[in-house]
Amino acid sequence: MRIISLCPSLTELVCDLGHSRGLIACTKFCVYPEKRVRRLLKVGGTKDPKVEDIVALSPDIVLMNDEENRREDYEALIEAGVDCYSTMPRSIPETAQMVRSIAAVLGGSPKGEEIAADIEARSQRVAAAAAEREPTSFAYIIWSKPWMSVNEDTFAHALLTNAGGVNVFADRKERYPEISLEELGEANPDIILLCTEPYPFKSSDVVDLAAEIDVSMERIFIADGEYLSWHGSRTPAGIDYAESLIVG
Repeated sequence: MRIISLCPSLTELVCDLGHSRGLIACTKFCVYPEKRVRRLLKVGGTKDPKVEDIVALSPDIVLMNDEENRREDYEALIEAGVDCYSTMPRSIPETAQMVRSIAAVLGGSPKGEEIAADIEARSQRVAAAAAEREPTSFAYIIWSKPWMSVNEDTFAHALLTNAGGVNVFADRKERYPEISLEELGEANPDIILLCTEPYPFKSSDVVDLAAEIDVSMERIFIADGEYLSWHGSRTPAGIDYAESLIVG
C-alpha cells in the first residue's frame, strides 16, 4: 500500500504500526521517526500541501487530520480521485479508536490493538490515581501576544483533566480562546503550563510571565506540546506525562 501522511503525529503512527515501507511521502513538518522521514518525499506543509504532487504519486491512501489540514485540500484530493482518511480525536477514548481505525484502513496491524489497549489501560490507571488526590487547577497556554489557552473541547484538556487537573478556561466558547494576563491572574490556577507548540515557549518566558502577573516561578512550567497534542502512538507516554505535570 502506498501511503502519504499529511500530519506529523500520523506519520509517526504509520511507522509504529509497522507500515513504514509503504509510506512514500509526508509533510515538511513530519519529524518522527527521524531516520525514516529524512528519506521521504516532502509534499509541502500541513496547511499548504502540494495537491498536484500528491495526485501524481498515485497513493492508495492519504492520511489527514481535520484540524491540522484544510478542508479544501481534502476536497481537492477527493475530487482528483485520491482516497483520503481524516480523523480528529478530542478525547482519550476517541484516540484509542482512531488508532484502531487507521490500523484497519492500512490493512491491519496487531500493533494497532496493542497501542490502543495501552492508551486505555494507562488512562484508567491515571484516572484512578487522580480520584485519590485533591484536584489541581491549571491554565494551559499555547500562544503569546495574544495570549491563548484551551477549552474543554481539546486533546490537551482531556489528557490533563484525566490526570486530575481542572482547566480554569474550560468553559470558554472558543476551542483556543484569547485571554488577558489580567484574566489569568484572576483565575489564579495552581499551575500555569506554557506549551512548546505551536508557540515555542522557553524558560525565559517563565521568568517574564511570573513578573508580569506577580506569581511564583515555581507555579509556572514549560510543557512539551508533542506529548499533549499529538494523537496516536505518542499518546500512552502523553498520558503519563500529563500526570507528571499535574502531580508535580
